[in-house]
Amino acid sequence: MRKIFITILTVVITVVMASSVWSATTLTYSIFFPPTHGQAKAGEAWAKEIERLTNGAVKIRVLAGGTLTPADQVYDGVQKGISDIGMSCFAYTKGRFPLMEVLDLPLGYPNGRVATRVANNFYNKFKPTELDGVKVLYLHAHGPGLLHTVRPVSSLENLRGMKIRSTGLSAKIVTALGGVPVAMPQGSTYESLQKGVVAGTFGPIEVLKGWKQAEVIKYTTDCPEVGYTTTMFVVMNLKKWNALPKDVQKIFEDVSARWIDVHGRTWDDLDKEGREYSLSLGNKIITLPKKEKERWRQAVKPVINEYIMAAGAKGLPAKEAVKTAEALVKKHAKTLK
Repeated sequence: MRKIFITILTVVITVVMASSVWSATTLTYSIFFPPTHGQAKAGEAWAKEIERLTNGAVKIRVLAGGTLTPADQVYDGVQKGISDIGMSCFAYTKGRFPLMEVLDLPLGYPNGRVATRVANNFYNKFKPTELDGVKVLYLHAHGPGLLHTVRPVSSLENLRGMKIRSTGLSAKIVTALGGVPVAMPQGSTYESLQKGVVAGTFGPIEVLKGWKQAEVIKYTTDCPEVGYTTTMFVVMNLKKWNALPKDVQKIFEDVSARWIDVHGRTWDDLDKEGREYSLSLGNKIITLPKKEKERWRQAVKPVINEYIMAAGAKGLPAKEAVKTAEALVKKHAKTLK
């Protein structure tokens, strides 16, 4: 009897000790967006919801603005345990996520909610091995990258030869449309537009307010038909994930599933604010005629074909990936206008 009592007591003590450990668990969360950005705030709200549902057993310390790891080092930082959780862009480590790159192609994303739903559906279907080094909590993606210029662009002829700020994939889109891509970070774009170094920039319309670029452009060409996106990840260190109790893991997964649309709506809200801010300054938004839209769509097809060839050469299911992404865009565009 005494032996049974000691065994039971040992189990109880073990459980209590485990509970006491979790009552003091604090995780770090590195976010590359500045603290004031809507997406950083959405990430903070996610962290608070985790804390609330675990009754404070898990606390998450959010470090925004790249203060813990810079944007291009967030993923590595999570893998190495520099941070426990991280949010950044796949595109910041070019070539590392070849299958996920399909999501950033000019597939005609109409808004951020569609782009975000597509990204998560795509990941869940393919579960790329390139992400096996972390626990993927969820993904999100901005609304269509549009053309913002100092002089009106309503046709491919207007764009020909214009110097356009663009980076990575958007640089290929600019080239395909006949423009001249000029690489530079967002932080340098305002001054470059102001000084005439470039005549325009490609990006989601939210940058017109978020980066004040509406002050130095006059026109936005509304061209979602060639709209690309930039897909962002929220991932967790595998060791830390595996150490979580199953019930806590379920809370993380349930909250993450709900936050997919939180981020999607936030992107759309930010785009709306950017549009309204630009119009309030007297800028114009140009809608392309139907025939011109089709010309732009056809012009960027080589960018998609180039991806299929390059990714296919690496043994990836490139054609299937593109077809899947295109089908998902059409599917969600019908319900998330």
